[in-house]
This record gives sequence, C-alpha cells and structure tokens, in this order.
Amino acid sequence: MPVPTGGGRRKPSAAVLGLVPFFAYTSVFLVLPTVSVVVGAFTDSAGRFTLGNLSAALQEPYLTALLTSLKLSLVTAVLGVLLGALLANAVVTSPRAVLLRHVVSSASGVFAHLGGVPLAFMFIASIGSIGLVTRALQAIGLDLYATGFSLFSFAGIVVVYVYFQVPLMVLVITPALEGLRPQWAEAAHNLGATRPQYWRYVAGPVLLPALLGSLLLLFANSFAAYATAAALTNGGVPLLPIEIGSLLSGNVIAGQENLGKALGLEMIVIVAALMGGYTLLQRRASRWLS
Repeated sequence: MPVPTGGGRRKPSAAVLGLVPFFAYTSVFLVLPTVSVVVGAFTDSAGRFTLGNLSAALQEPYLTALLTSLKLSLVTAVLGVLLGALLANAVVTSPRAVLLRHVVSSASGVFAHLGGVPLAFMFIASIGSIGLVTRALQAIGLDLYATGFSLFSFAGIVVVYVYFQVPLMVLVITPALEGLRPQWAEAAHNLGATRPQYWRYVAGPVLLPALLGSLLLLFANSFAAYATAAALTNGGVPLLPIEIGSLLSGNVIAGQENLGKALGLEMIVIVAALMGGYTLLQRRASRWLS
C-alpha cells in the first residue's frame, strides 16, 4: 500500500496553473474597473463619500438617456428574438440541415461580433442618405428618406442593432431547437394534435425559458453597445453609454468623471440583473433540453 509523502500536501496541477493567466486577465480588465466604478460612484471630487452622483444620474438629461437605452434595448431584443428564432427554426427543420446549419452558424458567428465603427460605416455606405442602396431605390422611385426614415435617428439605430442581434439569437436558440425530441411531435400527432397545437402545448412551453433567457441576453447586448451608436449619431440620440463616454472623457463638463461612474454603476446593476435572470432561465431550460 503506497504511503503518502510530502506531509499530505498536493502540488498545484498544470490545469490549475493554467487558470492563473485567466484570473489575472479577469482581475485587471473586469474586477478592478468594476471596483473603481463602484467606489467612484459614491465619491465626490474631493474624495468624500456622497450620494450626489447617484442622485444626479437619475436627473435630466441622464434620465432620458437611460429610458432611451432601455427602449432601444427592448425593441431590438424583441425583434432579434422573433427574427432569429424563425431563422434558426427554418435552418434546423431544413431537409439539408447539416450543410445549411454550418453555413448559417458560421455566418452568424461573424455577424454577431461585427460592430463598432466598421458596422456603422457599412450601413452609412449602404443605406445612408447617399448610400448605394438608397440611391438604387431612388432610381426606381423609392425614397427611404422621403418617408421620414433616417439612419442617424432612433429608427436607424434599431435597424443597425438588429443586424447583430438576429445572428446572436440564432447562435443562442439553435441548441434549444435541436433539443426538441422528434418523439414529442410524433406522440402529439398520434394523439390528434395539429402542428399549431404541438407548438402551443408542447414545444412552446419547453422553449419558453430558452426564449426568455435569449431575450434577456439580447437586451443586455444592446444595452451595453456603445461604439456603433456613437459613430452613427455622434450623440444626436441620447443613450446611456454615450453619456458615460462623454463624462469620462470630459467632453461635457470637466471634473464630472464620478458622475459618469455613477451612470456606469446603473449599467452594471441592470446588466448583472439581466445576466442573473438569464442564468436561472438557462438552468430551467436545460431540464428538458439536456
């Protein structure tokens, strides 16, 4: 029988040591900035504790920016869930599902992570006021901007955000759709259920937690987006991330960095609540789809 050596102490395994860079990276770029935001939100310019920053963050014009960001996130999340779920279901149920799934999933992985200035430039070049698509439509008698639409307005931001929300929804909901067992549909059909009844009473309730979780994820994804809206509107549409960027860079009033951190704390609380709800819903969905 082998005798333990070394006083019962275990040497760190290579797997544990491999986590050190991850924790170091997370600490430097996530934990420390979060702590700095929380501390700064409750500190005035002289370093004293104050609730003034949080009070000012809930006043105008920042309240309007918060409400506009929430509205934008809700609209784009709902559109992303609806369109993305329909696209993912069409791919999963396609007769050529294997090849089509690879193509759509690869494209979705690229489009879901495309954002910032490149995405803004792409839309400006296509459906901007003098974009290629805009001019092509004008040539056949259709003028987008004559209807009141503008790429640089709230509606324009919605169109741009849906571009990366739909692919993200496809990536998130496809595993849930693949988890629907064919036996469930066959059993429902044998019991006399129609296709709509199957989706209403069987597949719908099973997918509901995954759909709600996806809605929260897309909401948080849109709520935290900054560079694309900033490049498109240059602050013309009041959004919370743009207000934070302006305060932290001193573009509005110098010395208001802590107010910007108070706005950042608002975002942290909202996103943390959304991600907490997403995690709970994913656990519930995994009971049926695992």
